[in-house]
Amino acid sequence: MVKKSTASSKRLTPRQLSKDMQRLTEGRLHDPFIVLGKHYIADNSIIRAWLPGANKVRIEHTDFNHSIFQRPDLIMQRIGETDLFEYSGYENLPPHYRLLWQDKQGQTFSTIDPYSFAAQITDFDLHLIKEGKHHKIYQVLGANHREVDGISGVLFATWAPNAQRVSVIGDFNRWNGLRHPMRCRGSSGIWELFIPEVRPGDCYKFEICHRDSGKLLQKMDIYGQQFELRPKTASVIKANSDYHWHDQLWLEQRLQRDWQHGPMSIYECHLGSWRRHKHGQWLNYRELAEQLVPYIQSLGFTHIELLPITEHPFDGSWGYQTLGYFAPSSRFGDADDFRYFVDYCHQHHIGVLLDWVASHFPKDDHGLREYDGGPLYEYGDPLKGEHQAWDTLVFDYDRNEVKNFLIANALFWLEEFHLDGLRVDAVASMLYLDYSRPEGQWQPNIHGGNENLEAVTFLQTLNERVHHDHPGAVVIAEESTAWPQVSSPAYLGGLGFSMKWNMGWMHDTLEYMQQDPIYRHYHHDKLTFGLLYAWSENFVLALSHDEVVHEKKSLLEKMPGDNWQKFANLRLLYTYLFTYPGKKLLFMGSEFAQRNEWDHDQSLDWSLLQHQSHRGVQQLVSDLNKLYCQQPALYAGDFSEAGFQWLDCHDSDQSVLSYSRYGEGQHIIVIVNFTPVPRYTYRIGVPKARRYREQLNSDSSIYDGSNVGNWGEVKVDTIPWMGYEQSIALTLPPLAGLILIPE
Repeated sequence: MVKKSTASSKRLTPRQLSKDMQRLTEGRLHDPFIVLGKHYIADNSIIRAWLPGANKVRIEHTDFNHSIFQRPDLIMQRIGETDLFEYSGYENLPPHYRLLWQDKQGQTFSTIDPYSFAAQITDFDLHLIKEGKHHKIYQVLGANHREVDGISGVLFATWAPNAQRVSVIGDFNRWNGLRHPMRCRGSSGIWELFIPEVRPGDCYKFEICHRDSGKLLQKMDIYGQQFELRPKTASVIKANSDYHWHDQLWLEQRLQRDWQHGPMSIYECHLGSWRRHKHGQWLNYRELAEQLVPYIQSLGFTHIELLPITEHPFDGSWGYQTLGYFAPSSRFGDADDFRYFVDYCHQHHIGVLLDWVASHFPKDDHGLREYDGGPLYEYGDPLKGEHQAWDTLVFDYDRNEVKNFLIANALFWLEEFHLDGLRVDAVASMLYLDYSRPEGQWQPNIHGGNENLEAVTFLQTLNERVHHDHPGAVVIAEESTAWPQVSSPAYLGGLGFSMKWNMGWMHDTLEYMQQDPIYRHYHHDKLTFGLLYAWSENFVLALSHDEVVHEKKSLLEKMPGDNWQKFANLRLLYTYLFTYPGKKLLFMGSEFAQRNEWDHDQSLDWSLLQHQSHRGVQQLVSDLNKLYCQQPALYAGDFSEAGFQWLDCHDSDQSVLSYSRYGEGQHIIVIVNFTPVPRYTYRIGVPKARRYREQLNSDSSIYDGSNVGNWGEVKVDTIPWMGYEQSIALTLPPLAGLILIPE
């Protein structure tokens, strides 16, 4: 027999409340489930609800697995002067129930009680997170859709081990931090709460109270997968993706592709300034796919590398001061829009790489900085925890949960968005404790050195995990020092990257090219020195965005001489780039000789293409790319000394270099003349061949050159020269390169 309800109507003063109830009302209770939800005392059912602002509360007599009971709703009584409400009785209530409540203005609200649900994160999940080995942690922490006991909702969870209280605040609770306090999962430092019926598109944050200082913070969800458009800072509950991929063939081919011995030519791109709408609005991801991909295809690039599109608050950081590590920037659309972009690239045989920042993060108050009231994701020691030159914070690579956050994030982009690799930014700043720090502003490691041993271990683990889980994907380091074995496997003592940017080649080459040709013979070693270490790493030759900003001038304007010489020098530089050992990277706008420095706030200057000189450079880049991809001699031996041989590296007086490239039993000849003086009957020794075809001449009239050259064909003479039994006599055009293919 069901007994009559005996819900208490006794009004208690705060003095009479239990300590836990007192802590709850004061916002200091670490586990609100101790007080809230359904409890049993003997045969008595007690339900408590915490509803700040409520005037009247009742329990709808509903069984969510069956039907609504044909019984009156159960009235809850206010406890004391608080916003705690309680029902006590012998009613046989279902596991979950709906609360109907009215505020003081008479507005009615309805919610399934979130405190009627058991903890959702398993002990095994907590164990993996503690060990730093939960590689899909983004499916546990953050805001993830769940169906629990047949009821749909969102599981909110975050890591805040130094918090006294963490609450979910958002559109669904009027941003009231007392409405939805979360449950702490013991020593793990994980806080969670399943809230039924929360809708996609709702904005939310976590309100965190530090346990010692009482400092109250409102933080974005660092595992959030969607955010408001800046300058707003809230996280957004994303809808479940129903995107259907069409790139299975590409992914299968990637597994079989030998990237070390294949062509890789990368177009580096900032999506916000590649091209814009007429009135300056951004193109969205889908528009970019349909405009950018055909353009890249026409130029012959194999990959596109995106400056970070992870969510970031400040346009001027170009994405390198990331806060929303798990979210494509809302500037250009949502996650499925970005999936469409990647899918479209793959369907048109273009790989996609992402600039990824694990070296630092910005100090915005709503972000990672002092996430739970003190140093958490950053080192606590300011001698390790701050990048003084950048005014940013350094990740604590010694903390398992932080390493887990970063490694899972790298895997997230490869798994969820099918990316083909990552380019890791500012690796040198991670490796050295004294990076950009004056004497006395850093502390040596346990061995007395300046190496950040924790960062080394992190990078090795990252690379091992990526290569294991996503074979065929690449991880490229922007590393600017002589740190050894950056692209050697971790099991051999290396860092485990696939490739490394060749910063030495870039600096030496640009310094050489900026010299007036009359003085270049004094700097000949700038071009030859790089071959002494060219195969110590798997190198990418990068002429990146960093070289065309901050008053460094565009590549065109770096070149000396009058306008004709500037263009000739730039065409010569590109010919040298595409024939030198290493994979290739060119920043957007450089392919058509952008005159001005790159400006992230506006579109590239596409109007320049009305001029033949700019169209000529663009045509040359297209022809170089296609020749590079068609000729194994230009790519198969990029990482092997067997793929390169000097013909003559000593002609500093005339500033001429000549060399052979080898691959798959083929060879080509490259001759580059770095002076504006044509050289006639210039003789070089060559491997055996009947004749050579002048496949490319950067001085050709089709590139707006002077058309000096060899008219398409060069005969081999039986005249021994420079160690070869035969040789050829060439006309070398001014400030130009020749590519010769044996017939």
